[in-house]
Amino acid sequence: MSQEGAQGAADPADVTWEREGDHVAVVCMHRPPNNFFDVALVEGLASAYEELAGTDWCRSLVLASEGKHFCAGLDFAGNAGQEIGALYEAALRLFAAPLPVVAAVQGAAIGGGCGLALSADFRVASSRSRFSANFSQLGFHHGFALTVTLPAAVGAQAAADLLLTGRRIGGEEALSLGLCERLVDEGQELAGAVGYARELATAGPLAVRAIRATLRQGLVDAARQGMALEQAEQVRLRDTNDFAEGVRAMAERRTPRFTAT
Repeated sequence: MSQEGAQGAADPADVTWEREGDHVAVVCMHRPPNNFFDVALVEGLASAYEELAGTDWCRSLVLASEGKHFCAGLDFAGNAGQEIGALYEAALRLFAAPLPVVAAVQGAAIGGGCGLALSADFRVASSRSRFSANFSQLGFHHGFALTVTLPAAVGAQAAADLLLTGRRIGGEEALSLGLCERLVDEGQELAGAVGYARELATAGPLAVRAIRATLRQGLVDAARQGMALEQAEQVRLRDTNDFAEGVRAMAERRTPRFTAT
């Protein structure tokens, strides 16, 4: 993907955007294969969203990533010192951006990566895509406003099931639950998302922004409140033996042995 613009505190090579046709831009993360995020990367995405919203041509966005997986969230093993509050302040900018966003979900959207996918308005996936809010399997609390976005997408009962079990679901189940809107052939996730964004861009741009603002009324405040609660629980659980065991077990690809301590 050629680079037309790169914004924010991330390495300029980590977040780029490319114009696709008259009114669509693809904002892409470049940290393959897992596209782990950190504060700088999320700030870079938010800056790209804001820059494109200020142009006179862009009407819809695609959120994409380079590599095998859409996003595996925060690398707990490598980013233990990341400031959760700063990460969530950057995330709020994504929720507040005025243009509709379609996420192209290839491979896995895991943990915070699932939260990032749900910050978009719509998701295009394939049968090989996988979604998991796996925080409970790490002995940890979910974040990235999944408290708000996951029940809105799939309903309260399905959200409780996914959050409490931390189980992984494939593209077909994600479609049936409402976690994604369209299913395409494997390898066509980006093309499908661009096509969806082009459909959005054919509608009246002032009307789209107005309708979206009405539908998302209160979302930023709800996300802020949700992430404040999530952050408090994450801080509390961050120093537990169970979280340390969850991270070890994930790294060692084994079932965790939790002790409730």
